[in-house]
Amino acid sequence: MDWSWYLFRCDGRINRALLWQALLIVAALLALLGLISQVIHLISATGSLKFSLKLDFYFGLDELFKAVDPRTYRLQASGDRTILVLNALGGMLFFWIYLATAIKRLHDRNRSGWWIVPFFFVPRLMFHFSDWLPDANWFLPFDWAIQALWLWGIVDMFFLRGTSGSNRFGPDPLADIVDETRAARTPAWDQQSELDIVPYRASPPRAMSRVERPIDAA
Repeated sequence: MDWSWYLFRCDGRINRALLWQALLIVAALLALLGLISQVIHLISATGSLKFSLKLDFYFGLDELFKAVDPRTYRLQASGDRTILVLNALGGMLFFWIYLATAIKRLHDRNRSGWWIVPFFFVPRLMFHFSDWLPDANWFLPFDWAIQALWLWGIVDMFFLRGTSGSNRFGPDPLADIVDETRAARTPAWDQQSELDIVPYRASPPRAMSRVERPIDAA
């Protein structure tokens, strides 16, 4: 598999398993980034190292939102701001991986990549800046609609099968896997073993192979 295409390009299609695999890869990288942040924090303060692996369907996008949220800088100490910038840089990498894999997964569902906006951007922005939204009854239908979009996006991309056969975005990725599996299970044709070699005993009798001499006339 071409890993640069898989993790960083938006063309083509991938199946559910590859999207889940990208989620696990980013979760492991997020855990490693968290350990680095804790080490930086230990240099300036006391504490203990903790390792955690969390599956975030949005690939750690909250770190990017924190980096552009002015409230974050007011609430954190100067030492924590270095960790925030580090997490934001890592978050940009994870965000691009999410975009590349999620758009290819939407293609597998025969959807345009622009569906990432209602499935991804709108709900995540609302969740992060929920305290800025109006707390009124008239806003409840909008809140429920955004929650429904979020749930629909998770189910559609992570749990539903893609379209069978080729679609406007490319061939079926599951068909390629099936073809590779069949090719691996089918034994190679040994042409030499299929040759029909006639054994020696099947040749004409030696008497028939001799040239008979003509009998002299008496």
